[in-house]
Amino acid sequence: MLPDLNQIKTIVMTCAREELTPRFRRVGHDFKQDGSLITEADLATQLRIQSALYASWPEIAFLGEEMAASEQQALMHSHTSGLWVLDPLDGTSNFASGIGHFAVSLAYIESGEIRLGVVYDPERDECFTARKGEGAWLNDKPLTLPQRGALVKPQIAIVDLKRLPEALAIRLATQPPFSSQRSFGSVALDWCWMAAGRAHVYLHGKQNLWDYAAGWLVFNEVGGHSCTLQGEPVFNNRLEARSALAALDGNLFRQWYNYLCH
Repeated sequence: MLPDLNQIKTIVMTCAREELTPRFRRVGHDFKQDGSLITEADLATQLRIQSALYASWPEIAFLGEEMAASEQQALMHSHTSGLWVLDPLDGTSNFASGIGHFAVSLAYIESGEIRLGVVYDPERDECFTARKGEGAWLNDKPLTLPQRGALVKPQIAIVDLKRLPEALAIRLATQPPFSSQRSFGSVALDWCWMAAGRAHVYLHGKQNLWDYAAGWLVFNEVGGHSCTLQGEPVFNNRLEARSALAALDGNLFRQWYNYLCH
């Protein structure tokens, strides 16, 4: 039996409100070995959520972004009773800079599939949830992609340029097939905002499992289309970073994929 989604949602929202929100604009930051930012809020939130999950489901293994890479790899190969995958603060650079666009992202993987996802944005009090095969919700209301009709070209694209191949980044900057481009700094919220119809196409060159797992499930459950730049499924039940491109409907997806990959 799957863990209770409402209980998971309560854990994530409570921890975010009590660990992230009070520290926003009030904490400094440091740097990891790979040069990425880390704050006290990342560590406190991960510890708090890990403890809460273990108290309710002690048999389920836990993988958090702030764990050592060797420990993460071992967990991917050894868990037998499901696996939690947590990004305690997706959008750390935004958080550390006082930009109110960040989220907690928690996914549950079982038998090689993402079965549950929760992404909570405490600044907007928006909680996106999904259960594989059953749909997705925003603040407990069913989430469906809006019907916009055929588009001559995408109006809004969420594109992270810095992690793309140089030639592709230059082509997107100089010959964009869309009207307007955004880059918000939170992969989890990128997927959820796509699921809410707030952009039409998406592209990211390198995102980690804890960044995308929960948000990708939300997007997938509303009927969005996605793959990597190599044409593979975004999720492959491995820890390696993945590229991702996505669009709201099949026709737009084909146009976007052909532009990017041909």
